[in-house]
Amino acid sequence: MAGLALVAVAGCGAGRTNGGGSGSGLVIGTTDKIFSLDPAAAYDQGSYVPETQVYQHLLNFAPGATNPTPDAAQKCEFATPTTYSCTLKQGLKFANGDPLTSASVKFSFDRMLKINDPNGPASLLGNLDHTDAPDANTVTFTLKNANDQTFPAILPTQAGPIVDEKVFPADKIMDDDAIVKAKPFSGPYTITSYDKNKLVQYQANSGYNGILGTPKTATVSAKYYASADNLKLDIQNGNIDVAYRSLSPTDLESLRKNDKVEVHEGLGGELRYIVFNLNTMPGGTPEQKLAVRKAVSASVDRDALSTGVYKGMYQPAYSTVPQGYEGATEPFKDLYGAKPNKAEAAKFLADAGVQTPVPLNLQYNPDHYGGSSSEEYAAIKNQLESTGLFTVNLQSTEWVTYQKERARDGYPEYQMGWFPDFPDPDDYLTPFFAPNNFLQNHFEDPSITAQLTAEITQPDKTQRIAILQQIQSDIAQKFIPVLPLLSGKQIAVSVKGVQGVESTLDPSTKFRYSVLSK
Repeated sequence: MAGLALVAVAGCGAGRTNGGGSGSGLVIGTTDKIFSLDPAAAYDQGSYVPETQVYQHLLNFAPGATNPTPDAAQKCEFATPTTYSCTLKQGLKFANGDPLTSASVKFSFDRMLKINDPNGPASLLGNLDHTDAPDANTVTFTLKNANDQTFPAILPTQAGPIVDEKVFPADKIMDDDAIVKAKPFSGPYTITSYDKNKLVQYQANSGYNGILGTPKTATVSAKYYASADNLKLDIQNGNIDVAYRSLSPTDLESLRKNDKVEVHEGLGGELRYIVFNLNTMPGGTPEQKLAVRKAVSASVDRDALSTGVYKGMYQPAYSTVPQGYEGATEPFKDLYGAKPNKAEAAKFLADAGVQTPVPLNLQYNPDHYGGSSSEEYAAIKNQLESTGLFTVNLQSTEWVTYQKERARDGYPEYQMGWFPDFPDPDDYLTPFFAPNNFLQNHFEDPSITAQLTAEITQPDKTQRIAILQQIQSDIAQKFIPVLPLLSGKQIAVSVKGVQGVESTLDPSTKFRYSVLSK
């Protein structure tokens, strides 16, 4: 069955390290792609999964928990309103034998900010002024703004992995193969074999001393699929133990009827949206560009995407903060309607003097956000063009190239998806709209920046919610740098007998191999 062949797991290939074979223990399949194993370079779910297994954080989220607890740290606390201090556990080491000390922590955060890679998570550290290591077991973070309600929850995110200062260069990204060879890992697992985006093999790290505990399965193999169809075939035939991202809605419908597998769902807060590059999108003036964004907002049909494309797996999203989070509102529904309104869209364009049809060069990714992305964006193209107000040039690019091109202003309008770093509404706002945000779409506004600072540092819950709601309203009415479309759950499929899947499908969005067993 040549058409069902998985990517090669034997023989030569780029990115190959330390042998081959599928190994024993659990086998996990995915269509996600690893962008980089260097924490400073990766801010995507495909890279977040291996990072979760091999890097330790000062604080982390235990399975099912929404409050961060000590991992490499023994304790962390605010010493002053602008100083957050952590004491490390004694005797921590990386898998290569190098000591993990406060110098390692300081190096990791200094490096993240110094490199400030356009595809990395440095934007999460916008409130960090500097990091100090007064002694081998103490690290102190000095914050720009006092009373930061989110900083402890940022430490377990992709901005917070602790890396080995004796291995990683301070001012540039490190190659994946070199990382694997040097074994600068201190998480529950180490990587023993690495064939990038084909096969990655993990071995339990006996030196790990953290909140996630001893892995329940000693060896895990992660297989990377080019096609969700092949991923579905292998999970239903028992060739792999777990399928995590991304099976199509049709595949999931079929698998729910299969008594040999289990479909697991958990809270996830995934968001799917369109990003507008404010420099390269259509429009001769900022006012015209805003009118185009408003017209697009009034022309999309989220319900049709939810039911027609995703069969209810995703729900319509009318704000960048999904429903269920404190302070979540639906300003895009209030301002532009739940259904397309051609007359309103036409008025936005006419009032700003925008000639129609407006040409949109809309880019999407076919291999990172699931196999239904092609159908989703074909539907969006049809919705926009059916108004007569737009002509849509729809194109797709695979993920690694996609990330590089969008960082180079290659796409005027493009698909993105989001998994929250931590379970707080700010994580759907600050990374998107603060200065140096990860979207790289040239959005920055002083009023939004001031409101973001205010909500982060406001200890009164009622007042903070009011600020969060105002930000959502202003983004939808005055700016629209992104257009929220859909929000959804985390979903994984396992063969019968696999334990622990549901416990890791929680709001932290950390898929932890260490809790899985069979």
